[in-house]
Order: sequence, then structure tokens, then C-alpha cells
Amino acid sequence: MTGALLEEGVLDAGLEDREARRELAKLFDRNFLELASEADEIRRRLHPNDIVTYIVDRNINYTNVCWVACSFCAFYRTKRQAQKGDGYVLTVEQVLQKIQETVDLGGTGILMQGGLHPDIGMEYITDLLRTIRKEYPQIQVHALSPAEIWHLVDKSGMSLDETLKELKNAGLMSIPGGGAEILTDETRGRIAPAKNSADTWLEVMESWHSLGMKSTATMMFGIDESYEERVEHLLQIRNLQAKTGGFTAFIDWTFQPDNTTYRKKHPDFEKASSLDYLKTTAISRIILDNVSNIQASWVTQPMKTASIALHAGCNDMGSIMIEENVVKEAGARYCTTEQELRNVIEHSGFMPVKRTTLYDRALEPGISVKDI
Repeated sequence: MTGALLEEGVLDAGLEDREARRELAKLFDRNFLELASEADEIRRRLHPNDIVTYIVDRNINYTNVCWVACSFCAFYRTKRQAQKGDGYVLTVEQVLQKIQETVDLGGTGILMQGGLHPDIGMEYITDLLRTIRKEYPQIQVHALSPAEIWHLVDKSGMSLDETLKELKNAGLMSIPGGGAEILTDETRGRIAPAKNSADTWLEVMESWHSLGMKSTATMMFGIDESYEERVEHLLQIRNLQAKTGGFTAFIDWTFQPDNTTYRKKHPDFEKASSLDYLKTTAISRIILDNVSNIQASWVTQPMKTASIALHAGCNDMGSIMIEENVVKEAGARYCTTEQELRNVIEHSGFMPVKRTTLYDRALEPGISVKDI
């Protein structure tokens, strides 16, 4: 259903219709309050009970060693740096300890990702997944971005489908949308020339969905891409969702430049403003009207901005993030507790409800998934 800000049919015109993409890009010229109003209407249509969900989980980065060297990443270390003691690979025991700490704090899931380590392949990953499933069957494992999965395909010599099936059998429950950045090869080639293409990111997601599994979709923006590229990214997600229905949520956030090689090459670069974040998030809700959940990114924005996002299309506050390493390395220092997150949701006029990673259970007495 096209809203008041869009001409009928423009969302379904297709990626090949450049004029439609230009028309959608004009949304960025609109007043934020207009965008927020339309996005909020879509949010209320999809989630009429004024419930805002969140999760207690932990980001576990099993290694910081990566050969891809993305210009926007401050987290990775090269193999040479690792040999000098600046890199790490977690043992299974260290991962299990982090999960136990998460469980002790009321956590129900983990987000596990790592660099593309030249020496890490399927054996390490599947052993880790099987052990987690055995020791913590109650934990939902949301892990391995498409770039990591292609890395495993290359290391194993198996096909993509064979790799995904083995990961599923080992205990992988859903895939995060990391590594999407901007889903146009123009920007990807500029900021991460060694990384996989937009089409291969989408191929992983479609193949995973074909197995009856779920994933999230993401967008990192504000790295000198055009508004039309942001629109193309959103339309790629929308089109795949129409085909598979496999995305549980969409999360967008602004590029954090500190300590990155991108900042070194562009010393005068200014990161995207909170207003740009809020407008982009509202436009994401408008275009992605077939993705049920949109998360507010308090990790890269002040909590006040995230609370405004709840009135601009967002119905979820993501995770309290017991541990987060990647954007912290790039200068983001925002943190929270479960009680603070609940207070922010309540003060914003909504009812906070704790959920699982897969959005398949509401962890509040008397609340069901149908309610949210």
C-alpha cells in the first residue's frame, strides 16, 4: 500500500526503473515530520498495540583477524598484526564462558561474528556451533554474515547450499545482515574492494531463506553514497523479502569513522547527522513496508535520537548489548542497561516487551507474539 508521500506503484516499479528510484530518492528532500508521520502510520498498522520490543543478548566476535581490510572498519587486524600479538581467536571454552555470563544476566541469544581469518574454516565454526547447541540449547544462535559464509565456502570447497545446510545442521539458527553496507557495487568497490559483491550478499540470504530459515537485513550509510544508492539498497531488501519473506527485521546505522583507514584518507570527513539518521530510518520504514520490524540504532546514536526513531517507524530497540566490540573500536561509546532501555521505551509512550532473537517468543507474562 503506497502512502501519501508516494505515487501509486512507484515502490513496485522495479530496480531497473531509474526514474522510480529517482522519485524515491526525493523523499530525502521532504520534511522530517512528514516522513515520520507516514512511517509511524505504517508502524501502527503493522504493530497496533504500541509495543516496542528489545532483546538481552551479547555480541561475540570470535576473531578480529581479517584479510579483507575494509576501509570503514576499525576492528580488524591483519595476520601480520596478529603474529605481533594484536590479534586473537577465541577458544570454544572462551565462547562458552561468554555465553554463560549472558545467561546469568537473563540473555536468550548471541550474535556471533568474526573477521575473515585466513586459517579459520568449517571445522572451527561447526565445532563451535555444535558445542553451543549441546551446552546451551536454550540460546538462539544468530551468527555468520554473508561475507563469513562465502569465506567458509571458499575454504571448504563446498557449494553455497552445502555450506548453509551444514551450518544449519550444526546449530546455526539465523543469519545477521552484517556486511551489507550499501548494496551497490559502486560504493562497495570504493570502500571495500576485496569484499563480496551486492549480488553475492543477496544470494546468501535467498539461499538461507530457501531452507526455511530467517535472517536480518542491515544498511550502514553515511559514507559518501548517494541517496539513490540508499534507495537501491532498500529496494533490493524489499524485493527479496517479497520473494522469500525471510527477513525478520531491518537495522540501519550511520558509519562511524574514528580509527578507520577511511578517516585517514578523508581527514575532513563528517559523519552523518542524527537528522539524516532519522530521515533515513523513516524512509526505510516507508519503503520496507513488507518487513515487520525496524530497529532503532541507539548504539550509533544518542538514546534521545533512538527514542525519536520510535515515532518515525521503529518498533524495536534491538539489544542491550552486554558486549559490543566493532563499532566501539570506531568511536561509538553509547551503552545501556535493560532497565534504562525499558525506561526509555516507557517514557516514549510505549510498552516495553522483551523478545527472543527470532521474534518467535515474547518473554513477558501475558504477552504473545500476536500481541506484538
